[in-house]
Amino acid sequence: MKRLPATLTTALMLLSASACADVTSGLTAFFSQRLAGISDDVQVTVKTPPANWPTCEMPEFSLPGNARLWGNLSVQARCDNDKRFLQVTVEANGEYVVASAPVARGSELNDANLRLQRGRLDQLPPRAMLSLDQARQAQTLRDLAPGQTITMSMVRQTWRIKAGQRVMVIASGEGFSVNSEGQALNNAAVAQNARVRMANGQVVSGTVDNDGNILITL
Repeated sequence: MKRLPATLTTALMLLSASACADVTSGLTAFFSQRLAGISDDVQVTVKTPPANWPTCEMPEFSLPGNARLWGNLSVQARCDNDKRFLQVTVEANGEYVVASAPVARGSELNDANLRLQRGRLDQLPPRAMLSLDQARQAQTLRDLAPGQTITMSMVRQTWRIKAGQRVMVIASGEGFSVNSEGQALNNAAVAQNARVRMANGQVVSGTVDNDGNILITL
């Protein structure tokens, strides 16, 4: 069997390494954008063999709307009409909520018994709280130990707004802010998502702030 010239072999290896880097860096940028504000350190490992990777230089990546954003995932990579699925592992580091002191069942969570801790978000239990606003004023359903990660299933939320309530919707973007009133369609605590029916019938969704306003970032 005729061997390839050394220069050609080297060139093919460099091209392969370049393609690998492009896909990995593209996926890292894809997840970093979606995890902005949650994680500032995202690392992606592609487990699918390179022979099954997309062939174009800049594939379009997508996930199902309800998909997780870390751990073991299947990502669709599209080059025009060519669709492929890549198996990836996403590691994300960021802050999450833990108990800073022993908390007895039935107690209210507040700044005296909560703190943020930094670590691997992809290794947290399901529905772990990632901001203090999610935990404040919630009532515990079980005893909590110092350093224990707090999840949504461990607490009973105090509703900041209730379905049917009139609420203020604040939509803001670069250089502008617009306020309008609507009717809440669901109960929601601070930092949770709320759906609101506006006067024109349109339904919008946003995040509840400490004052009970619905914040939408455009």
